[in-house]
Amino acid sequence: MTKILVIEDEELVRENILDLLEAEDFDTIAAANGKIGLNLALSEIPDLILCDMMMPELDGYGVLTTLRQDPATATIPFIFLTAKSAKADFRQGMDMGADDYLTKPFTRAELLSAIVNRLEKQAALKKHLLSTQSATMASSPKMQLLEVYLQRVVKQDEFQEFELYYQPIIDIASGKIIAAENVLIWQSPELGSVPPLEFMEVAEAKGLILPLENWVFTSICDQIKMWQYNLDFLSLTININVSSSLFYCPQFIEDISAILLQKKVAPERIEIEISESIVMQNLNRAIAILQKLSALGVKIALDDFGIGYSSLTNLKELPINTLKIGRYYIHNVNSNQEKAALTIAVMEMAHNLNLRVIAEGVDTEAELDFLRQNNCDAMQGFLLSRPLPAAELENFF
Repeated sequence: MTKILVIEDEELVRENILDLLEAEDFDTIAAANGKIGLNLALSEIPDLILCDMMMPELDGYGVLTTLRQDPATATIPFIFLTAKSAKADFRQGMDMGADDYLTKPFTRAELLSAIVNRLEKQAALKKHLLSTQSATMASSPKMQLLEVYLQRVVKQDEFQEFELYYQPIIDIASGKIIAAENVLIWQSPELGSVPPLEFMEVAEAKGLILPLENWVFTSICDQIKMWQYNLDFLSLTININVSSSLFYCPQFIEDISAILLQKKVAPERIEIEISESIVMQNLNRAIAILQKLSALGVKIALDDFGIGYSSLTNLKELPINTLKIGRYYIHNVNSNQEKAALTIAVMEMAHNLNLRVIAEGVDTEAELDFLRQNNCDAMQGFLLSRPLPAAELENFF
């Protein structure tokens, strides 16, 4: 797991950054000033350092100068965080050996993009967008072994090793289950249970994602057909996550249409989840694809909405039905004023655009009470249920 050291003397800023990184599965260590940060950097040897520029006693320039003089830390990617925007400050930091420079306030997307770009350059790995996997993991024996077994499973059509789980989504006002998000589980005989983020990233990087996602889509349609005689499931929508490779595949719309027709499944029983980062890769092309999906009759959700300024500007152009607010913003939203204000603003904006809002990662009653009081439409999270196999989802009803 990638280890990131955050050196920031403002406690609120530091805690917000740590929450964001931990939500993205980074391993984090933190320092409240430059001296502590320098000691941690020398003892922990992190994979990347985020450092405030202006701090008492030892500022960011001093931290960077010392690190670059020590062979053990000289090549650690280093990103300055600062409220100063003068070109002279930027130039000084870069001349001293900084890898990047973010001016506060920056968005979640900007921070994660800067981190991933530095990690990718450091490891010389194939570029991928906002990956949560470290370069070290990607080249480790474990990940190489995972790739070998995944290649075998997909190329030999041994999809019985995979199982579809479903996490319930409830309407907050009524308490009724209105949908369930698909989660793909791989129980490898050799590796045991493999986290989806690990094998899905490998699948996409190695060109295995399309057959895997087509199998998922077909299997979900089969499951929907099995549920058509269960009155509780007649109006249940199944949410399916789609990768960048599949979304931008020229055959994407045609393949989905063919499967729905073959399986005789009503398009409105499916809601395709597209992450904000995928849409922002190529906004105009994404809008065209989303329009075709909408014309097909399937529902569309914008997943893990990051409250980035570009997305706020372009959201009204996207033909979507649902906006999903990611776990980072929901975690402790009841006690974090900044998160609360941003979440309320996004929900109000979405409702003005006639979009349904789903909060992801709701883990506590306090978070749910906040969402209920501020008119969030629906929620999912461990407070309600973990992802369940199909049979257990039926019992859950």
